[in-house]
Amino acid sequence: MRYYLADDIYPKWSTFVKTIPSLLGDKRKLFAKAHEAYRKDVERAFGVLQARFAIVHGPTRFFYHETLQDIMKACVILHNMIIEDERDEAKAIDFDYEQIDEISCTPMSCEQTSEFTEFIQVHQRIRDKEVHSQLQRNLVEHLWQLQGEL
Repeated sequence: MRYYLADDIYPKWSTFVKTIPSLLGDKRKLFAKAHEAYRKDVERAFGVLQARFAIVHGPTRFFYHETLQDIMKACVILHNMIIEDERDEAKAIDFDYEQIDEISCTPMSCEQTSEFTEFIQVHQRIRDKEVHSQLQRNLVEHLWQLQGEL
């Protein structure tokens, strides 16, 4: 299961790794310092994408993982293209967006499916506070093994 670096406003779910409030011990101090640095980098980058692309700003809980991955990659690529284009405005292309066909919608089913049941089970695992605590302990130890002995 994937996890996200988060601050104290998020709940203790298995997908959110928060910093450690009590900094007793070198392992915890190293973890807190690395966590804050990485989280700030991600927040800055994500903030830029949120400001530019509305799809990144909206809820994503019901998207498939592959779809989210494609959306984020597309937004990063588009952002880089926009930055590159802004550097050289002399080569700007006038594109007619009215010629683009409308996006077709897939009808939704109201029936309970095995996919929905699986979604509920995964959601319950995500909200497990013990898994959250174990993940945090594992990451502290892993980071200490990588950098703590230097």
